[in-house]
Amino acid sequence: MTRAELIRQIKEKRSFLCVGLDTDLTKIPQHLLDDEDPIYSFNKAIIEATADLCVAYKPNIAFYECYGVKGWESLQKTWAALPKDCFSIADAKRGDIGNTSGRYAKAFFDEQASGLGFDSITIAPYMGKDSVTPFLEFGDKWAIVLALTSNAGSLDFQNFENNAGLQLFEQVIDKVNTWGTPDNLMYVVGATRGEAFLKIREHAPDHFLLVPGVGAQGGSLEDVCRYGMNKDCGLLVNSTRAIIYASQGRDFAERARAEALSLQKEMEKELLKAGIIS
Repeated sequence: MTRAELIRQIKEKRSFLCVGLDTDLTKIPQHLLDDEDPIYSFNKAIIEATADLCVAYKPNIAFYECYGVKGWESLQKTWAALPKDCFSIADAKRGDIGNTSGRYAKAFFDEQASGLGFDSITIAPYMGKDSVTPFLEFGDKWAIVLALTSNAGSLDFQNFENNAGLQLFEQVIDKVNTWGTPDNLMYVVGATRGEAFLKIREHAPDHFLLVPGVGAQGGSLEDVCRYGMNKDCGLLVNSTRAIIYASQGRDFAERARAEALSLQKEMEKELLKAGIIS
């Protein structure tokens, strides 16, 4: 999916919602556990219930890899079930030396090789340029680079300052910007960071930001939009637990839709406020 197509979807759906598919067998409704592939059954129902309300889906790959071959098969079927008008994110947080990153890119981008053809992948940039650029060599694919996360351990490194007073996450963005463009690079920024989005936008004014942490983690959608939205919206706000685990009963898909609809309505208000839609 190109940047222009993503922006068009945001305007048409009046939404910048990304639904996380971190599907945990211990949390899905009990009646699905008798299915041949409970993970896929759950994901398919969630996708069908929310597809018109969101512009992206983000399976966290760890929730599939932990089940070995069966988990990978569930991931392949889930990817195939994603609507083609929705941006697909492999939340894999890969990042290794160049030839290994090339294989990771092939695994998640090359449908003929692996059965997967995601639009994008999340990447940890600690190993530098050769751990990121192999993903950018695939046409019309995106690298979503970790910049400023909201987990407690992020303070261990991300806020360190250099002699010029730049924090490490700012240095990361400035360096990664030289490897790609806003047409193939995004950044992960945690929703609980609030006013830090102002600093992010100083370094990445035009890039899309993937924003986890709204909903169950307590991030404020209003703050994210106030400090992080740009003229094209420039945001993909992810919600996982608040949507997919809204119910553990037989009404789980309907309840997921209700939660997604509530968030979409909030997003519509923010898009109207910013003049991105009318």
